[in-house]
Amino acid sequence: MGNVQLSNNVVKNFIWRFLERCGAQGVTFIVSIVLARLLDPSVYGTIALVTVFTTIMQVFVDSGMGNALIQKKDADDLDFSSVFYFNIVICLLLYIIMFFVAPYIASFYDMPELTPVIRVLSLILIISGIKNVQQAYVSRNMLFKRFFFSTLGGTIVAAFVGIVMAYMKYGVWALVAQMLCNAVIDTTILWITVKWRPKKQFSFNRLKSLYSYGWKLLVSALIDTVYNDLRQLVIGKIYSKEELAHYNQGDKFPKLIVSNINTSIDSVLLPTMSKAQDDKVTVKNMTRRSIKISTYIMMPLMAGLAVCAEPLISLIMTDKWLPCVPFLRIFCISYAFWPIHTANLNAIKAMGRSDMFLKLEIIKKVVGIVTLLSTMWISPLAMAYSLLVTSVFSQIINSWPNKKLMNYSYIEQLKDMLPQICLSLFMGAVVFSIQFIGLNDIITLLIQVSLGGILYIIGSKIFHIDSFEYIISTVKGLFRKHKKKEV
Repeated sequence: MGNVQLSNNVVKNFIWRFLERCGAQGVTFIVSIVLARLLDPSVYGTIALVTVFTTIMQVFVDSGMGNALIQKKDADDLDFSSVFYFNIVICLLLYIIMFFVAPYIASFYDMPELTPVIRVLSLILIISGIKNVQQAYVSRNMLFKRFFFSTLGGTIVAAFVGIVMAYMKYGVWALVAQMLCNAVIDTTILWITVKWRPKKQFSFNRLKSLYSYGWKLLVSALIDTVYNDLRQLVIGKIYSKEELAHYNQGDKFPKLIVSNINTSIDSVLLPTMSKAQDDKVTVKNMTRRSIKISTYIMMPLMAGLAVCAEPLISLIMTDKWLPCVPFLRIFCISYAFWPIHTANLNAIKAMGRSDMFLKLEIIKKVVGIVTLLSTMWISPLAMAYSLLVTSVFSQIINSWPNKKLMNYSYIEQLKDMLPQICLSLFMGAVVFSIQFIGLNDIITLLIQVSLGGILYIIGSKIFHIDSFEYIISTVKGLFRKHKKKEV
């Protein structure tokens, strides 16, 4: 596959993946606003604690073997079928574990109502086991259009179920039903639209071969997930459910935006890089382009959300959620630099260095736990601030191997991001000043969003931002290609 064809294929699949994430997360965003207005923060605190444990268990399904299938050059039906049956067994075991440990978790937090919630919500693990290999098949074969229909379908149906149950005063069970319904519908549509089915074949040798690569990614993801959720576990134990809810909501909104872009890039970049893993120049060019474009999109969004946080939260979620604003701003700064993490780590995975990937995770998390321990007794806000320290450290650590692997140093990466960072900071400063005029929240937000977008686009043209020009030329090229096909 030539470079031009490869580039077009990447862009096309990125667009489908991005549309899928935007559609699903857009619906989720609207629903979360409705539910936040209907439900008390304590309900969100309860569900936040439960999802911490199910998310950790989910790592055993979503990481490792799925990535190994994508990365392996000659993966066939025997590989996919072996992983499928293995996943089903693992997911059943994980559910049994969660079922029996649920009372102990509830007792630890002195919240007996957690037991049934954990047992029901953990059913997601079994559903994920059925879906995981289908997802790997879609990613490996760059069929991201399939994700668009399955994810959007699940999200819309689940949204209806969650809102209806919230209106009917089901409390935390409205959120549980929403999450379970989403998983079931998503999986069902994916199985209908993706033609791959497990064959009646299984190979321990193939599983062993995939495991040799995948177990390091599994352990890495497990360390990362436990570490990321550790702050919520600590807040839930030491502080109140309301404080946990404010921390969780502050994380949710910037993460909602970032995950659209990051997941789109992540899922398209790994299979594409894996196919070109022997060509270091191509992998470097992909990594560089990924960092530039995703930073160009993500930086202004995070800057804009941070400066507009207070009127936005007050308007859409009511004043009872205003305590989440400081957390939201901290997470915006942290998530703004996710592109540099994603691109670097995908390059390392694509080049088969899962051993290096694991070493990096261990180093980062040791530093992160030290910062957590030093702030956990101060306040939840201090714990959130510690994330900024670990974020900078993680950027340097994640980029370090790629100086040797493909001659792309952290300094060079910062230079590639600098124009987008400077322009976003300027835009953010101007937009932030609007709130001092003293207008109502709706007018303030309308002016801030409009002015921010105009300033960023004009600035991109004036200073000839490379990513802006690349996106415009790519979109024009796709339109020209579409018109030629019509003719």
